[in-house]
Amino acid sequence: MSINAAHPTRAHKAIVGEPEVVEDIRDLARDVEDDPSWMLLKDAAIALQSLQVRDGSVPDQGDVPAARMHVEQIVAAVRELAPRFPHDAAYLDALAGDLLRWSAEGFGVPDFFDSLVAFQPQEHRIDGLRHLVVFPMYTQNGSPNRHLEAVLVEVIWPEFIASLESDYTNRLFVSLRLVDFTPGYDTNSAVLFPETVAMREVPTFTWGAIFQDREAARYRRVVAAASEITHLDLPEDAARMLNDQALTEQTFVMWDIIHDRTHMRGDLPFDPFMIKQRMPYFLYALEELRCDLTAFRECVRIRERLEGRIRAGEELSDPEQEMLRHAGLALYAVVLDRIFRFAITGSRVRNYDGLGGQLLFAWLHRHGVLHWTDTRLTIDWEAIPDVVVALADAIDRLYWESIDRPKTAHWLAAYELVRGVLTPHPASHWARGLSEEILAGPPSGYTDAVREDEFPLSMFYEALEKKMRPVIASTEGIRGTD
Repeated sequence: MSINAAHPTRAHKAIVGEPEVVEDIRDLARDVEDDPSWMLLKDAAIALQSLQVRDGSVPDQGDVPAARMHVEQIVAAVRELAPRFPHDAAYLDALAGDLLRWSAEGFGVPDFFDSLVAFQPQEHRIDGLRHLVVFPMYTQNGSPNRHLEAVLVEVIWPEFIASLESDYTNRLFVSLRLVDFTPGYDTNSAVLFPETVAMREVPTFTWGAIFQDREAARYRRVVAAASEITHLDLPEDAARMLNDQALTEQTFVMWDIIHDRTHMRGDLPFDPFMIKQRMPYFLYALEELRCDLTAFRECVRIRERLEGRIRAGEELSDPEQEMLRHAGLALYAVVLDRIFRFAITGSRVRNYDGLGGQLLFAWLHRHGVLHWTDTRLTIDWEAIPDVVVALADAIDRLYWESIDRPKTAHWLAAYELVRGVLTPHPASHWARGLSEEILAGPPSGYTDAVREDEFPLSMFYEALEKKMRPVIASTEGIRGTD
């Protein structure tokens, strides 16, 4: 899902100064997770959550005195902690104001618009910098309740990513590491998006964050287990990622910064924010896969460009050497995460990421670069780039041609692309051909005719999912230190 949703409405104000000044700011919040004020804040927030209902309000008047006490404790803790986060001074001041106003007005549906607008983490993309984040919000792939959540986070922004961002500009993208959190993040959620916050009106969103430490930790655990189960021998570099959390985190930052900006770029036949539209879920699968495969293709190009300079006798800078290293690692990450974790994670109800994983696996298998023979999985890694890029080209071609198509005709063409690789459910209305009534009717009829599991798991994936189920379940709430 894209976080590149709008252009910033505020001037970009990065923390500037001598390296010693920046280091001092980072040092202020070191070990803040052990600060008694943070522990008090976290406990008070958890206690307040038990009084809130789904929309974030506290409807039982008998609970209001306790809620006020918890809010007072949270405000006091925020003020105690604020000097450790000088870069977030305006936000933390607005946060205290929103909390006290919510309490004074009787704990109706919360409105944290003022503090949300004041929070601008994209202005401070400095490796190791920390933020204290407190909002009433739901957590994607986590809690559906807009309860007050408190999170301590740390920026992941190595020098080579800052250099990469000059070519793949995405000023809204923030890469984070979870330090500590309330129960809303003790889940599968790996994002911090402003649109999840309870607020009176929707501002122009100027940032979005992904927890690369959680993404990397899940990847390492799942790919290690799946490789063992399928007897897949990983190349040395790919195997190294499974034993190195920091290396994998940085690889995921490189992947995601390119993925995210892709939602807004290319020959797009539709509104880029397609996640807000109602359409068959296989369209979402193709869009997310398009962005991942674009990241793959760009990493191939980066690797070829930098290796070409080395062959020409040029010396790469330290950031360029790291960029070359991580570009190669990202190729493994995209393929292995997609075919192992994405394909079998979550329910089978309109699981578009799952479908994208299945599609990539089947494409690689049918093009002879992935083999499941004698109960052993093998991958021809040297041939992988051309075949993966060919799938990216096929999706790009679909999009380009569909600029001249009506929406539902684009949907039908997209379905043909998917069914050319994956086998639909035998009872599929789409596979048998939609009725004249549906074809002549509104787009909603097309969407309603899609089965919840339009493209069931193959026999390979059915067997793999059963063996991997405990491993997938164990990644809920995972963090980089686990």
